Amino acid sequence: MLETLLQPFQFSFMTHAFWIMAIVSIPTSLLSCYLVLKGWSLMGDAISHAVLPGVVVAYLLNIPLIIGAFCAGMLCALATGFLSETSRVKQDTVMGIVFSGMFGFGIVLYTKVTTDVHLDHILFGNMLGVSSDNLWTAGAISLGVSALLLAKRRDLLLQSFDPIQAQAVGLPVGLLHYGMLAMISLTIVATLSAVGIILSIGLLIAPGAIAFLVTKRFEHMLVVSVLVTFVSGFLGIYVSFFIDSAPAPTIILILTGFFIAAFKRAAKLTRQATKTQT
Repeated sequence: MLETLLQPFQFSFMTHAFWIMAIVSIPTSLLSCYLVLKGWSLMGDAISHAVLPGVVVAYLLNIPLIIGAFCAGMLCALATGFLSETSRVKQDTVMGIVFSGMFGFGIVLYTKVTTDVHLDHILFGNMLGVSSDNLWTAGAISLGVSALLLAKRRDLLLQSFDPIQAQAVGLPVGLLHYGMLAMISLTIVATLSAVGIILSIGLLIAPGAIAFLVTKRFEHMLVVSVLVTFVSGFLGIYVSFFIDSAPAPTIILILTGFFIAAFKRAAKLTRQATKTQT
């Protein structure tokens, strides 16, 4: 029995999967808190879809795929900001147009190019095929993004809630804004090998949403989101080994289960508070 339970840890591809998930858990969890509080959930979705043409172009130019993905993500973010500021169209509408256009452009490019990069691995990740180079790259990106988010957490929090007040106290609002966009793009690049383009949005929204329902303090919110992602990642990879499913969607399903549980708990507490007041 014990040997069966420990069987996943005997394979190198499984240990690599556990490591890549642990590495990307920290920056995605921290970012998700800011995205949820700022109302930028769709921005993460937009950038994650928009990196596809960058990946294809990087393959054609024979440069690292992460460079193309990062450039495409930043182009999407900058285009969204420019269009929303210079037109009457609201930002969420602009994001929908930009990311769907870039995603469609990426699909067209992919179908016209002969490549050994499988589209399923880009869209849904290839967690069980992660190499040591992927681990080092994701680790470097995660370390840098996590360090910046923790060092500037109070500035980013004020800028997320009240940009006018942040500007009044002398914070570089523009730098914080575009720095956040850059960190979102870098984090999505780090998660490409783990969960892919489509499912990366789950890691950028669900942990923060769960933590938001569980606690009312921002510092606690950061801790809860990281713990939830760690536990979901470990359980998702571990369970997928025994049920013969893909790890990434299994992780997202477990995160969804945690969200439903947190939502029910929050609703129950709200009802109890209402009854107490009446």
